[in-house]
Amino acid sequence: MGNDAAWQENATPGRFAGRTVIVTGAGSGIGQATALRVAREGGRVIAADISKQRLDDLVAENAGLDLVPVAGDISTEETVAAAVAAAAGRVDALANVAGIMDNFAPVHEVDDDLWDRVFRINVTALMRLTRAVVPLMLEAGEGSVVNVASEAGLRGSAAGAAYTASKHAVVGLTRNSAVMYGPRGLRFNAVAPGATITNIEANWGSELAAGRLGPLMQANIPAPATAAQLAASITFLLSGDGTNINGAILASDGGWSAV
Repeated sequence: MGNDAAWQENATPGRFAGRTVIVTGAGSGIGQATALRVAREGGRVIAADISKQRLDDLVAENAGLDLVPVAGDISTEETVAAAVAAAAGRVDALANVAGIMDNFAPVHEVDDDLWDRVFRINVTALMRLTRAVVPLMLEAGEGSVVNVASEAGLRGSAAGAAYTASKHAVVGLTRNSAVMYGPRGLRFNAVAPGATITNIEANWGSELAAGRLGPLMQANIPAPATAAQLAASITFLLSGDGTNINGAILASDGGWSAV
């Protein structure tokens, strides 16, 4: 469980052969691990990230893989359009991984800038990119979308008000889309990570939250997982191996959600 030294990534050769997959947040963390897993399994990856430098490094360090970088703020229509254009008319799968954390503030301490920023990246960006690729999937008669939710999308004790609300929104969008598009051959699922080793910073910006949530999290959170472990969950649902799974919220959290 969690950061298990005994676990080794076991790629499935050809699982994404002939497939074009968009992955957001691909410059680091879970997004990067997902992009690399898909590419190693034969997929063409449209790798989107806010950081051009991180994408350039990703491509340079993996010259043998089919990685197409798209740098920009994925919450803007311009970057969404660039990612879809890079896919050249075909998107078989989409992994909405990009996201940001809040400062654990409860609702009476949330400022508008924090709320707007968290929702813009965690919810609006996801909606806009999904909205752009669904018509291509409908035309093809198939497609798979995996949204990265969070343990905070399953409970109220894993983050602040803004992040918690945003990840509950991701869960809702996932389930609604599964209902709407399932009969047309599209699958929508979400992975809800627990503690994961990434570059997303979680800083206690609230004394109330630290006193209330700190002891709960210290007592209940399993050891952090690696980004590659989360990528294993995401690519399972993205791939054909996830057949017959639609509308699921997979808690990839080392058992945290069972506590």
